[in-house]
Amino acid sequence: MLEAGGLFAAAVPRGPGRCGMYWYGHGMGAWGWFAMSLTTLIVWALIIAGAVLVVRAFKRDGTDARAVAAPEAAGKQVEDLLAERFARGEIDDEEYERRLAVLRSHAHRPAEG
Repeated sequence: MLEAGGLFAAAVPRGPGRCGMYWYGHGMGAWGWFAMSLTTLIVWALIIAGAVLVVRAFKRDGTDARAVAAPEAAGKQVEDLLAERFARGEIDDEEYERRLAVLRSHAHRPAEG
């Protein structure tokens, strides 16, 4: 039986065994709620991971941070560090010259392997 009482009230059947638009009795069970919650978490995790990957891709300056530095650049960095230690007085001039000679002799040797 249809009841009057509003613009959409006539479209909703009322009475025993008649539920309009899944009201009062055709809801999800516990597994439905669990599946919906899990799916929501997975979707949000994928959205956040995608956003992080996009930001990291645009933030890159074109160099790979994991790439190994060229031997010349690495040798220069080590020599700079040795010069800083000498300037701070941590090593004397004899030790500085000895270590610098060792570094430069190893820098010109081809890599083994």
